[in-house]
Amino acid sequence: MQAQLNGIQLAYDEAGQGPAVLLIHGFPLCRHMWGPQMQALAAAGFRAVVPDLRGFGESESGTKVGSTDLLADDVIALMDSLGIEKAVVGGMSMGGYVLLNLLARYPQRICAACFIVTRADADDETARGKRNHLIAEVKAGRPEVVPNVFTPLLFADGTVAARPDVVKQVRGWMEATPASGLVLGLEAIRDRLDSSALLPQLKIPALIIGAREDKAIPPEKSTDLSEQIPGAQLCMLPAAGHMVNLEQPEAFNSALLDFLGDNKNKF
Repeated sequence: MQAQLNGIQLAYDEAGQGPAVLLIHGFPLCRHMWGPQMQALAAAGFRAVVPDLRGFGESESGTKVGSTDLLADDVIALMDSLGIEKAVVGGMSMGGYVLLNLLARYPQRICAACFIVTRADADDETARGKRNHLIAEVKAGRPEVVPNVFTPLLFADGTVAARPDVVKQVRGWMEATPASGLVLGLEAIRDRLDSSALLPQLKIPALIIGAREDKAIPPEKSTDLSEQIPGAQLCMLPAAGHMVNLEQPEAFNSALLDFLGDNKNKF
């Protein structure tokens, strides 16, 4: 499905009826990463909504510089267009940065939060330098550098050995991301603010899902989130890397649905 908002065509899928659960993908991925979650959420009595962030999947990039403000504004515009006043919002990695921006700027629109293999702190100078290097490579006509860098970071070793089809599928999503989307996403990640001070102020149900074999964001960052957010639940999944929802879909869905079920009266 497509929605015209904020000057672009934004692609999304939805399934089911009930309280809205909106899931935001990571970099440089797309909404299809949530395939194993869509059916499970719909079957459990929720309205699952999964957008392609601008510049990714089938959504247009537009002409603006990438920022988490911009990506968060698009999410709110999509919620408005779908008549969703409040949603449970889950964000994976870069999607978690968008979630933190939403919590800072649109807290009234979020009734519960799910932080998936993400972190609250900003890039340090070393990390910013790496983003700038990748942006320069993409602008120089070498977009393949991004999947080459990210593929080794996204999976547990056991997944690479046992499920090469999943690795190939995810790499295909990365390779299909247009250069404009890669630059936009890297700009948004590079320039995001440190959201650590926001965490103790959160007063909504929160679930943190981490992965013990995550090579992209250290598992300790998930632990940090759980310790800083009052009342947060932490689920650290073994035998999974950064693509935890695809690597361990049954365990992931169980954690998410248990959390939603326990808090459904608050949505």
